Amino acid sequence: MENKILVIGIAGGTGSGKTTLMKNLIAEFSDVVTVISHDNYYKRHDDLAYEERCKLNYDEPAALETDLMARHLDELRHGRSIECPVYDFTVHNRSDETITIVPKKVIIVEGILIFENKPLRDLMDIKIFVDTDADVRLCRRIKRDVNKRGRTLESVLTQYQDTVKPMHEQYVEPSKKFADIIVPEGGKNLVALEMIIGRIRRHLEEA
Repeated sequence: MENKILVIGIAGGTGSGKTTLMKNLIAEFSDVVTVISHDNYYKRHDDLAYEERCKLNYDEPAALETDLMARHLDELRHGRSIECPVYDFTVHNRSDETITIVPKKVIIVEGILIFENKPLRDLMDIKIFVDTDADVRLCRRIKRDVNKRGRTLESVLTQYQDTVKPMHEQYVEPSKKFADIIVPEGGKNLVALEMIIGRIRRHLEEA
């Protein structure tokens, strides 16, 4: 095979089950999988106070340095390690740290907007969109942001109504048309999971 690295994109709305699907794949192929997350490429905003950073729209493409992520993914595809930025959700800003990501036989690219950007999605061999009911996604987001990111219920709901929902309808949902596979109910869809696992196994055998 010309390219021995398989790049799998996993997109879908907030709380759709992308992470569950990804964890199931990592559990199956832990030694040969590396993950690169779009969330780590949120732009740095040292010039803004915390209160101002809280008000930014984090659900539009302009909030992310997707061109940098595409360059990094291309490096990984060519067998070169990268220094991935780290984003700290508790302070709404990029950390001073980076993580060294080493290329492996399978690279999973994860994020809500990864199919919206053509140069980025063109680097993916398989594009998977996780499709889950909006009410379920909202409930999952509330649990995650309150328990893991130190947010208040009111702030989560305000952000959802002001930016998350409209941006989902404007950017995330339309990007579903670029997917090769649409998985209803995310990581809980065992039939889809088995199909994806089978596809990765074939790649590894061929490579």
